[in-house]
Amino acid sequence: MATRGRPRTFDPDTALRQALDLFWERGYEGTSLSDLAQAMGIASASIYACFGSKEDLFRQVMALYGTTSGEPPRRALHEHPTTRAAIHAMLRATADEITRPDAPHYCMLILAAPTGAVENRAIQEFLADLRRDMRTAVQDRLARGVADGDLTAPPAALDAIARYYTTVVQGLSVQARDGATRAELEAVITCAMAAWDTLTSAPSRTGA
Repeated sequence: MATRGRPRTFDPDTALRQALDLFWERGYEGTSLSDLAQAMGIASASIYACFGSKEDLFRQVMALYGTTSGEPPRRALHEHPTTRAAIHAMLRATADEITRPDAPHYCMLILAAPTGAVENRAIQEFLADLRRDMRTAVQDRLARGVADGDLTAPPAALDAIARYYTTVVQGLSVQARDGATRAELEAVITCAMAAWDTLTSAPSRTGA
């Protein structure tokens, strides 16, 4: 009978979580394969055998991030009955996640991206696609609000509103990375929600 390769001596789920922590701390470009091997407690060859290349591993890390730290803001969009409450909850959930004491103070989706090396273009586009997905999720929730009748914004305005609140999410992450506290982020959220009525109101039909 043919002999099989040696069984793994590590837990892939644990190793993936360790890789997530390192990528989150250092970003994609700041993390080397040797750094990953040390953090995960396995040889580089085992990384390739189990997860593929560094790029492959990062994509798996981002999938894990999406189902853990990235989940509360997305869930908030669906759990609240009104659109305004859903957007407000999404912003607050984002602020909660990026100021946790047990994790780096920023959204990995926004600030772990490569900064420009040509060989990292595929990862840049991968993360850009994920960020576009976030904007689409916000826009879909706005469209649902229009369909449900609790939002009066004209359909043509939904893209701009979605871009605005997605930009607020991204800005919260930058502020948190630079030291803003949860209370300071809450003040930003209050300002963003103060714009809600203006952004979502139907344009006046009266002449100037």
